[in-house]
Amino acid sequence: MSSSEEVGGGGGGGRRRQRRGGGNNGVWPEPFLEALATQMAINASSSINRLAAAQALSNLFQVCSTWRAVSRSDLLWQNLSNRIWNRRHLLRPTWHDEYVYWHRTSNNFRHRRYVYRTLHFVPANNNDDNNDGLSCRRIAVSDRHLAAGFSDGSVQLFHLPSRAHLSTYHPQQRDRLGRYSRAISGIILSDEKLVFASLDGDIHVVVIGRADADPPRRAHLGDVVNDGALVDFTGRDRWWVGLYAGVPGRAFHVWNSETEQLIFAEGDLTDPEAVTGWHLLTELTDLVGQVHVTSRDTAVACTGPRLVVIDLHNQGLILQERSFQQELIVGSFDATSDSLVAVDGRGVATVRRTEDLDESCRFNVRGTSRRGVVGSMNSSGYGVMCVGEVIRVWEVENGVYLYSLRGRIGEVNAMHANERHIVACSSDGTIHLWDFGAQ
Repeated sequence: MSSSEEVGGGGGGGRRRQRRGGGNNGVWPEPFLEALATQMAINASSSINRLAAAQALSNLFQVCSTWRAVSRSDLLWQNLSNRIWNRRHLLRPTWHDEYVYWHRTSNNFRHRRYVYRTLHFVPANNNDDNNDGLSCRRIAVSDRHLAAGFSDGSVQLFHLPSRAHLSTYHPQQRDRLGRYSRAISGIILSDEKLVFASLDGDIHVVVIGRADADPPRRAHLGDVVNDGALVDFTGRDRWWVGLYAGVPGRAFHVWNSETEQLIFAEGDLTDPEAVTGWHLLTELTDLVGQVHVTSRDTAVACTGPRLVVIDLHNQGLILQERSFQQELIVGSFDATSDSLVAVDGRGVATVRRTEDLDESCRFNVRGTSRRGVVGSMNSSGYGVMCVGEVIRVWEVENGVYLYSLRGRIGEVNAMHANERHIVACSSDGTIHLWDFGAQ
């Protein structure tokens, strides 16, 4: 499955203060050459795609031996891994190895080279006489783990390298305000911690890997009457962000993820969907809204008629906003720190920059229906849409259609794509995993 492309350079060597150039004996400080290489890679990534950065670097390193020596700087590859592939943690022996791995994985993603597997687990006992107890509502993936949250309130945790089912978690018991009040509405997952939220507003925390296997700790007790239903929940770095519907003026709740203290609760984004928010507690209707946190300490959120970007530092101040006559299909919406994608009722997917909501490109999603579009995108520049039991992949920088995944898996309730995997859960409770990882 590995790509035939190679990235120039070697492993992690020490930094050199300066080198002498080729024929003119000029002085070329290594920090200057590293900055030049970084900028050339970023320019190629922005103007063509992320894979093009490798060829730009290869051309630069062939100029002369002085410039080629820069390729041995591990600091250079650390910066490039961060800027091109959004990697902040070293998982391989050197940062050069890290960069090469994600370059090859992205190339696999572009050319449909993957290994397909399914994940299996023992369903939780469902004493609610609820035939929809295993309807998957949310999926999250980290480097080593996968978590799937269901409408019965359970969260299934898997170890990705072995595909083993590790544990099933349940929220703490409390009085219910509806049949689906415990349904999972959001998951934040790292390799050390699992945080999950339910429609009733409860937020639970699990430390992964503890030998004593403590049950989930409730970090926040929801208040449906005063806040409404927690229809989506996400987080990044120091932020937890919840999107509520049901009570006017309480759309956004933002917590400090370290102290778990609520910072503010306000916003009118979901005011028109208040009734639908309440209905979610008793019936699984269409998604009301979704929210994502960016690396700029902002959050971008979507409902059918609106997109907004809010400032998490400034009490949810709206920085950007767009309204639409042709409503968006909320299930198709996804965002990274740089871009977002959403499909409207005509089947037109629009890619926008998260910074200012300006349009980047468009592409058509065939066979669109309001309930039948589930979308996701990753930081490597690929958008994934499931329509009519078929999962298709686009390059979101330019809207070019790439391919569809082989086979039909049935109706998809939830889907997630990161830089290495596409994960989808079908209506029969099966979790499907496509692994594009470089070998």
